Amino acid sequence: MSEFGSIEKALDIKAKKTEVITTPENGCTIRSENLLKVNPEEEIKKDYNYTRGNLYSLIEKGQEALNGVLELAQESDSARAYEVTGQIIKSVADTTDKLIDLQQKMKDLDEEPNKGPSTVNNALFVGSTAELAKLIKNQNKDDK
Repeated sequence: MSEFGSIEKALDIKAKKTEVITTPENGCTIRSENLLKVNPEEEIKKDYNYTRGNLYSLIEKGQEALNGVLELAQESDSARAYEVTGQIIKSVADTTDKLIDLQQKMKDLDEEPNKGPSTVNNALFVGSTAELAKLIKNQNKDDK
């Protein structure tokens, strides 16, 4: 077992060796580590869940603060208290918008690989059926 055995066991990982490189040009020492490879999709989902949790927490705390300030404003009839109440309402509304934006961004990330063709060419004839029949007849003559 390596010198980090208890840490490896606790974190369920295997320690990687570290290589020290000294460059002759400027005498700098660089540590090159074999880092654990991380799946980008897992990282995105992890970040999404973390951000989503934080936004929920901010919204809940904002609502609690709003209730307290609103009660204070009603009891004191202070213009400043009502101003702060308005600011908190705006802040909570902005945070809920950010939560919806986060949902949309995740949806866009999930749908990106499934995109269809970016260029679609459609032919369109504008005219009467008689003109179309005449055009087809002339084209058949040209092909023969």
